[in-house]
Amino acid sequence: MSEIALLKGIEIDDPRPIAASAPYTFFVPHPAEIAALKRKDGVKFVFRQADAPGGCAVERMWVLIDRIDNGWVYGALDNEPYDMTAFKLGERVVLPLSHVISTAFCKGHERPKTPPVREFWERCMVDLCVLEGRSHVDYLYRQVPDMTQEEDKYPDSGWRLRGTPEAVETDRTREHPFEYIALGKALNQDDRWLHLIGEGPGVAFQWNPDECD
Repeated sequence: MSEIALLKGIEIDDPRPIAASAPYTFFVPHPAEIAALKRKDGVKFVFRQADAPGGCAVERMWVLIDRIDNGWVYGALDNEPYDMTAFKLGERVVLPLSHVISTAFCKGHERPKTPPVREFWERCMVDLCVLEGRSHVDYLYRQVPDMTQEEDKYPDSGWRLRGTPEAVETDRTREHPFEYIALGKALNQDDRWLHLIGEGPGVAFQWNPDECD
């Protein structure tokens, strides 16, 4: 928590637990990026004001760095808050470097090279019982993508992920027993099939508990 949080009721979300629980959809900067930050670079945080008008306000905003000292960022807010009333553009802040969710390097400051991160935003069909953690992915197959529209930002991957027969049967009477979502959201729940994700359309796999952990 930062000094401003102590003074004005502003809290800073720690992104590390979120990244640990959702590694395929929530990403934090590589340690090399954090180590390379200097004065005039930008860092983004998740700010939270519990007593904002109309209820809790949560905003992702940039801070322009003056200096970094002993794991703390000293700088100024570089956004005008939209819903938060406790502070404003240019407000001086002291925030934990560990809570940075994104970085922006100013002109003349080179962004360090880091390993590429594979993101999984392509869509898939997945049973609700898998998403809710009531079943593992028990049967999966990949068909030729057939739900992609021209205006879609992320296309259909063709993957279809089914839960165990017992869990699927339990959800049969639900209005929407499956969802069309990003592959990453499905992988956050069960990624034991990740090694199969590059297989082409026409494949199908069944979970075998005698051969798999």
